[in-house]
Amino acid sequence: MDSLVFKIVASPLLIQVASLAGRRWGPAVGGWFVGLPLTSGPIAFFLAVDQGEGFAATTAAGSLAGTAAQAGFCVAYGLAAQRHSWPVSFSAGTGAFVASVILLETVWMLLWALALMAEVALAVALTLTPHLPADRALIIPVPPRWDLPARMLVATVLVLTLTGVAPLLGARLAGMLATFPVFATVLTVFAHRAQGRNAAQRVLRGLLLGLFAYSGFFLVVALAIERIGIIASFAIACVIAGAIQFLTLRIIRGSPASARRQIGCD
Repeated sequence: MDSLVFKIVASPLLIQVASLAGRRWGPAVGGWFVGLPLTSGPIAFFLAVDQGEGFAATTAAGSLAGTAAQAGFCVAYGLAAQRHSWPVSFSAGTGAFVASVILLETVWMLLWALALMAEVALAVALTLTPHLPADRALIIPVPPRWDLPARMLVATVLVLTLTGVAPLLGARLAGMLATFPVFATVLTVFAHRAQGRNAAQRVLRGLLLGLFAYSGFFLVVALAIERIGIIASFAIACVIAGAIQFLTLRIIRGSPASARRQIGCD
């Protein structure tokens, strides 16, 4: 499948599934779900087939580095959301992401150092992101009919825009920019707008937990693809990411489920 076709098909489908999961099990689960490399992973696979294993290994290393930039986005958005509305919070998160990418672009690190940096960044970000308990009084408004189609459209436009502009900026920088948390941004902004800052914080915390599987996936690909080939390395990476994601889901679902009821909204 052509990568452009894949992005057009997968982007709205992914945001639909994540949005419905968030409505069913809470915002944190929606954020956790989009932490998986459900689009970046297949695109990396297509790049490996088209451009070769060495190119894919470099791309995977860039994606691993981009994990720290995503952590920066989550922290900045979360801190801003404590006092400000979603436009200010989104601007703060995006600014932190761009600043992190610029900083990472100037630094060269070995793969093991990139992996360590990514895990430390996620751990620090989790300590700075509020761990909100389940709110038994939480009222989740029934979204208007345009809500889900709007999410799908926004996500698709952002994916196509970012992946279209990124190659003009160079391979390494493009790889890191491609890690911008598009789907998590859509979920966070819509949750912030409709349900308030606590819902946005839950999406961000779920994303941070989901990114452990993301970083594990790309670490395995970067380490193994030139040694054991495309199919085997991606298969192992999927197994590792799945195992990590199962563990982080247990963390998210460990707190008591909130008793929620829905009301209509305009």
